Amino acid sequence: MLNKPGDVVMRVLAVAGVTAAVVLTGHGASAGTGQETRTAAGQETRAAVGQEARAGAGLRTARDAGAGTARDPGQGSPGDDGGRILFRFKDERITESSGLAVSPTRDGVYYTHNDSSAGPVFFAVGPDGRTRATFTLRGADSRDWEGMAASTDPRTGRGVLWFADIGDNFEGAWPDVSVYRVEEPATLTDAVVPAVRYRFRYEDGGHNAEGIMVHPRTGRLLVVTKQFSGAVYQAPKRLRTDRVNVLRKVGSAPIMATDAAYAPDGSSFVIRTYFSATVYRAPDEQIARVTMPDLEQAESIAYTRDGRSLLTGTEGNRSPVHRVPLPATVLAAAAPEPTPAARRAAPATTPGTADPGTTPVAGTRDADAAEDDADAGVPASAVLLWLAIAAGATGVITLIARHTR
Repeated sequence: MLNKPGDVVMRVLAVAGVTAAVVLTGHGASAGTGQETRTAAGQETRAAVGQEARAGAGLRTARDAGAGTARDPGQGSPGDDGGRILFRFKDERITESSGLAVSPTRDGVYYTHNDSSAGPVFFAVGPDGRTRATFTLRGADSRDWEGMAASTDPRTGRGVLWFADIGDNFEGAWPDVSVYRVEEPATLTDAVVPAVRYRFRYEDGGHNAEGIMVHPRTGRLLVVTKQFSGAVYQAPKRLRTDRVNVLRKVGSAPIMATDAAYAPDGSSFVIRTYFSATVYRAPDEQIARVTMPDLEQAESIAYTRDGRSLLTGTEGNRSPVHRVPLPATVLAAAAPEPTPAARRAAPATTPGTADPGTTPVAGTRDADAAEDDADAGVPASAVLLWLAIAAGATGVITLIARHTR
């Protein structure tokens, strides 16, 4: 959003951070993880989340073997990084696309919403970027909508959309934040739709956040904060509407995370920052960092229906949505682990040769991931420079405020 002082400071810091990362380290730099020491209870929680990330995934040998899958419609012009512009939003009302999700039940349908001050409204968009329907949430607020997610209700098979009113530029100004659950509309016709509101608070105080994701098999909701020391927070298994639900920290997140999304099979998830995207097997179990297009302000990320590519968007009039194919090594590393029964049934291999169905691709968790595993954010030296710039920016804003009273 462009009109809040807190957000202005964040954008100044984002630009400064890019400069710092380039000057001090180059695009491929990384630093120590800085992970805090976990208590035994915290480790158990993280392990449980990792189990959920792999729950029900089964065998996906087609992914390992690189079998062909249907491509997303509308692949457009090449992007700067070799990705492709899937489409541009044509609707003049979509000026601050902050969240992005792929329909879990309809081919070629994408959902988005604006940032705050735009009302509780979301748009269904076709592969040509044209709006096919506009929906308003009945009885909902839009204090600072920052992200959305899509899942499927295992009981009904219907799609479910989640809208996150979780922005808090003053890091704790709100006593609680909200997430709205909406059943995916049955028809793509302008309508007012009912929504269920869930309120949340963090176990350790308020945070600014822009990322939300929902595990496609367990339905577990997670929030990713947008901070220098970001974190992943997990919601209770059973969400309550009659009281505030508590979000508990289960892992760390890269600096200034702007969105997050689960892979369609739940085997992995991705966190987007202003600089890149990082794929994880579970909280704090990083697979690899993925280069993203050079966008004015990276705001959103989602997986394609087949799970083989990422979609990422930005704010602005006629803003583009880019399609970025995931490298083969990342797909292989993120593939669900075979079950014990599948391992026993697997054909024997000649001693000294690799079994492509069960052995990770060479270098994925060793040479290729060694550098990435250090950190998914930016170097510590860049963080120090960011802090210095933050102090300077605060002083400038204070000075301007004094002279304009």
